[in-house]
Amino acid sequence: MSGADRAPGREPDEETLGRMFLTRVIEPGDEAGGRWVRELGVGEVVRRLREGGAALPGVGAVRWAGLVARAGRAELERDLAAARAAGARFVVPGDPEWPGQLDDLADARPLGLWVRGRPSLRIWALRSVAVVGARACTAYGTHVAATLAAGLAERGWVVVSGGAYGIDAAAHRGALAAGGATVAVLASGVDRPYPRGHTALIERIAAQGLVVGELPPGDHPTPSRFILRNRVIAALTRGTVVVEAACRSGSLATARAAQRLGRHTMGVPGPVTSALSAGVHELLRGEAALVTDAAEVAELVGDMGELAPPRTGPVLPRDLLAPAARTVLAALPGDRTAPAGEIALGAGTTPDEAIARLYELRALGYVERHGDGWKLTRQAMISARAGRPPC
Repeated sequence: MSGADRAPGREPDEETLGRMFLTRVIEPGDEAGGRWVRELGVGEVVRRLREGGAALPGVGAVRWAGLVARAGRAELERDLAAARAAGARFVVPGDPEWPGQLDDLADARPLGLWVRGRPSLRIWALRSVAVVGARACTAYGTHVAATLAAGLAERGWVVVSGGAYGIDAAAHRGALAAGGATVAVLASGVDRPYPRGHTALIERIAAQGLVVGELPPGDHPTPSRFILRNRVIAALTRGTVVVEAACRSGSLATARAAQRLGRHTMGVPGPVTSALSAGVHELLRGEAALVTDAAEVAELVGDMGELAPPRTGPVLPRDLLAPAARTVLAALPGDRTAPAGEIALGAGTTPDEAIARLYELRALGYVERHGDGWKLTRQAMISARAGRPPC
């Protein structure tokens, strides 16, 4: 029975109850705990922790004592009541709503996910992109993240981020503003919005999208939990875009996790003088792909044929001239009148051909005749300056 299909007052099965219990005892991403569940089964791990006998394999006496103490304080009824009050459900591996790509985390896979919101997490995760970055971002980073997220949302992509200040918030708001879908993956209980200043934003995401977390209701975030949360963001999505990140930014952990999992990793470049873009630039020097807008992201993570439009400069009127006319136009001096013979030499053609092209150019307003000579018009001079490449 899936987390999405359980009625609010209906009791979950034993496997689900056991996993709920383990989220209160075992820290997110604990590979030893994941290995116990895989090798012994949920029921046996729960029994050993509650009985507090001999330690399970791979854990010392001190740590085992800490886990047993946690197990003694776990109150499933309290967690169930808090989840119901928050409108949260618990989704576990094997449920129809479970995103199969999370299984790529192997023994670091979440024991289960607490989910707030009506949509199916599995369906939304199938076409999702993570947009992450610095908390203390610049106005440039905020603008880029919001624009990128809005563009992805308009293309039918789900924007996933961590609900934090800075780039995360800009990404969520950009997707919401476009009327699109967004998922916040928290490092706290889903009933405890963090940071507190984002309570209204996270409540809005829960109403219009999904709020997801590994930790049981009421639990608080810690520095290590933020880092471990990032592996879920990376595994849940097809690719991760880092907008702004200093060299020690936690968002780089999301990118590194995405690379380990074989997901697309992308970075938006910033000013080379900005310390907040230094981490992104380091990613780009490695295996990450440079992207500048939603179309380029969709080209990488999307299906075949979702190509970004080619980048071209403006088309100038002189670009539409026939090659022979362009050659003659380029041979005219910019500061004086020149005879047709001199222009023909510069263009590498005959005088008769040069004169024919000069009359054509005069009809188009590029040159004018002065006696036996020819001179560029003001229009031609302006066009030449507009088409000159920058220094």
